Amino acid sequence: MTFRALLVEKADDGTITQSVHELDDSRLPEGNVTVRVEYSTLNYKDGLCMHGQGGLVRTYPHVPGVDFSGVVEESSDPLYVPGDCVVLTGWRVGEVRWGGYATRARVNADWLVRLPEAISTRNAMAIGTAGLTSMLAVIALEKAGLTPDKGEVLVTGAAGGVGSVAVAILAKLGYRVAAVTGRPEAGDYLKELGAETIVARSELAEASSKPLESERWAAAVDAVGGEMLGRVLKQMKYNGSVASIGLAGGAAVPSFTVIPFLLRGVNLLGIDSVMKPFQQRLEAWNRLVSDLPMDRLERMISEHGLQDMPALGKKILEGGVKGRVVVDPNR
Repeated sequence: MTFRALLVEKADDGTITQSVHELDDSRLPEGNVTVRVEYSTLNYKDGLCMHGQGGLVRTYPHVPGVDFSGVVEESSDPLYVPGDCVVLTGWRVGEVRWGGYATRARVNADWLVRLPEAISTRNAMAIGTAGLTSMLAVIALEKAGLTPDKGEVLVTGAAGGVGSVAVAILAKLGYRVAAVTGRPEAGDYLKELGAETIVARSELAEASSKPLESERWAAAVDAVGGEMLGRVLKQMKYNGSVASIGLAGGAAVPSFTVIPFLLRGVNLLGIDSVMKPFQQRLEAWNRLVSDLPMDRLERMISEHGLQDMPALGKKILEGGVKGRVVVDPNR
């Protein structure tokens, strides 16, 4: 048997290429569950993996795709039987192991989650790692004390995949959402998702020498990092929390001090979805059934085949992808 996959290869001179191939099943990695992949999606990490950046891929050739959904074909683990609809996010699949940009994948049963009946395999990847991470961020903010009456919630990088889902979830839950974007044309899109206020990226992008600024945000979901995270932390209300979920703007926060933590009791919550324990993943997927409006989700989606992914991978690294890209490996 064979399967179709996007193969990333590295030449002796370091040149990275991407092309679609028909591969023999014997090339699938080890694992106790084989899944017929129906959908994957595009994440920032996928862009890095496709173009040899970030040091995420250690061995070539490589099949990227850090998440996927599909149907179990074979299983030697009692957790799953053929016909089960499952989703995989994280566990470094698509980075150090072959991932979801293929029509078939083989993984360990412990890495999978059985999909709630209300979520189709397509919707699972419209949500994807980005949506799961957004839901984990909202849950963490709630556990830190956030309620709708506390005030505005800021979402940075709001037009991206993680930000779009975060805006939709927060709006559905009754929060007043302020969405940060550097693309003025994305304003109508973000308001359709539920954002009440659009904040220009320029208002938060530059460093500030002040240890604190005027209190404004009750909470924030930050997908940008860098100087923007530093500015946001300085503007948090007393006992407010920031869920940190990305670093599109850089990992370092040069102008930041610990003053917001010491004088305002601000909380910085790190959100990791890659190694998240099973029960917390399951909680997040079940919350997505009730808390993510699927009609708004549909507005975020564009659907593409494997051949489109190299170009879209470059685009997402440049900040040019809006919403969620669903990948159909069978196209």
